[in-house]
Amino acid sequence: MHTNTRTRTTSVAAKSSKPLPAGVAYLALCLCLCACDASRVYEQYRTIPGEGWHKDSCAVFDVYISDSAMLSNLYINLRNTSAYPFCNIYLFVKVTAPSGAFTCDTVEYMLADQYGRWYGKGFAKVLDNRLTFRKHVRFPRSGVYRFEVQQGMRLDVLPYVANVGLRIEREHLLDIAGE
Repeated sequence: MHTNTRTRTTSVAAKSSKPLPAGVAYLALCLCLCACDASRVYEQYRTIPGEGWHKDSCAVFDVYISDSAMLSNLYINLRNTSAYPFCNIYLFVKVTAPSGAFTCDTVEYMLADQYGRWYGKGFAKVLDNRLTFRKHVRFPRSGVYRFEVQQGMRLDVLPYVANVGLRIEREHLLDIAGE
């Protein structure tokens, strides 16, 4: 009886170890990635040098927007380590439209509560923060929009920030009928 159990286990393992054809595996991966994040229009990160984010350094993102009728939500993604010395961060964000017109915003984000508990998600010592920059945005025309993100803290070099990113999501609104 013990031998029969082993044989069945081996035969089940042999049946399940057949690899998927390359095309099927690639298609499955693409469908999973697209289905998991269908609202994402754009997402990129810039790496901050190990010594820190210099006050004169900007993370620059050039984004081509093709659909000027789409409503979007804009996020600043920030990865910091648990050694980051503050509970907040100030950022200067400049957005330049294809026409050359631009806006500049100074924004403050809280990264930890009053007890020092981090809001970001992550494991080990790196924390991911998705910080809302603007909601319900309609880009006035198609073209390349430039986003420049600069740290606005009172340090020449801000330590323990690993990456800065920009994410643009398509906003999904339910119509009045609830469809």
